[in-house]
Amino acid sequence: MRKRISILIFLFLCSLSLYSQVLSGIEYVSAKKVTLPFEYQNNLIFIDVTFNQIFPLRFIFDTGAEHTILTRREITDILEINYRRKFTLYGADLSTQLTAYLAQGINLELGNLQLFNRNILVLEEDYFNFDEFSGIDIHGILGADIFRRFVVEINYNRRVINFYPRENFEIPKKRFKNYPLEIHRSRPYINVPVLSANDSILNAKLLLDTGSSLPMILYPETSPFLEIPENVVPGQLGIGLGGFLEGVVGRVAQVDIGGTILPDVLASFQNVGIVVDSSALNNRNGTLGNQTLHHFHIIIDYVKQKLYIAPAKKKPPKFKFDKSGLFLVAGGNNLNQFQVASVVPDSPAERAGLKVKDKLLRINGTPSVFLSLGNLQRKLKRREGKRITMVYEREGKRYKTSFELEKLL
Repeated sequence: MRKRISILIFLFLCSLSLYSQVLSGIEYVSAKKVTLPFEYQNNLIFIDVTFNQIFPLRFIFDTGAEHTILTRREITDILEINYRRKFTLYGADLSTQLTAYLAQGINLELGNLQLFNRNILVLEEDYFNFDEFSGIDIHGILGADIFRRFVVEINYNRRVINFYPRENFEIPKKRFKNYPLEIHRSRPYINVPVLSANDSILNAKLLLDTGSSLPMILYPETSPFLEIPENVVPGQLGIGLGGFLEGVVGRVAQVDIGGTILPDVLASFQNVGIVVDSSALNNRNGTLGNQTLHHFHIIIDYVKQKLYIAPAKKKPPKFKFDKSGLFLVAGGNNLNQFQVASVVPDSPAERAGLKVKDKLLRINGTPSVFLSLGNLQRKLKRREGKRITMVYEREGKRYKTSFELEKLL
């Protein structure tokens, strides 16, 4: 199984000075804006990219990443591109050291947006596992070095991103509210009131991160007001750079984003203070991911440091959580082979006998090869009491089991 790209990205670059390089070029056909369609699956934004006029690739659009990253070194090796510098990255646990290289003179084509003579990072190995987690083949990440010169509009309903040159952007007058942003190392941060389960209110500093498929990540040691709720599900939060993110998942009572109140928001609580001081995270309290952001129409003005935001729908969203206790990853050439990565203790799946590394062969009578990882995840979030029957393989032998879905959070 090939290694893949990650869902949650924590890149801490040592002695990185890409800004000192020759400025890269940008060309675009439209005088007023460039519109890029995107694919939205498993709460991630995917954009088609042509790499050096040769390779059609798929990248994640990631406002939480400072730099553009190619995860498949074999592509630049085939093109015989020389690497200029070597960098150290820190993994998802904020302590494991990984390696990347600087490649210069890269040309990228995103629809009508032509990017030439770019600097990108190329991972020594594909440390990420995004496609295992998302079930979608992914080759890299589009970071803020690509779009920080624009006003960026993300319309989740229409599945398009608009890039406006700052001089052509007109401030929206209807529906949208504007809020100050902090842009630090090209990444956007906003202060958001969070009401915790114990009725404490924190004006939390959160990174707007379209590279995260989770609703929200909170770092409880960064504030005494971020107490972990009593009812939580322990285990793996997701796949990150170089490994799994460990922590617990619970709910916060409400989050106020642009005057829109979101109740019972799922929040992943991750401990980071043991290995890194919060100042290394720009003193933020956490992250807002796509499961929250996709309920809004968002415009990020990087130059003026403004956020314009409007709710996408009138009704407040419901944040659904898995009701089986299974954390699955995808593999195989077509990413339609599924394996158990972790099992929540005392969950329906554990009581049914499922274990880590079990390979799912059939779910409710349907062979797994006809399903996607997204299909499976939706099935495991259905109504409580829904019976799930699974055929799985363990050490070359087939077994059958069943369980009923239960509310875990």
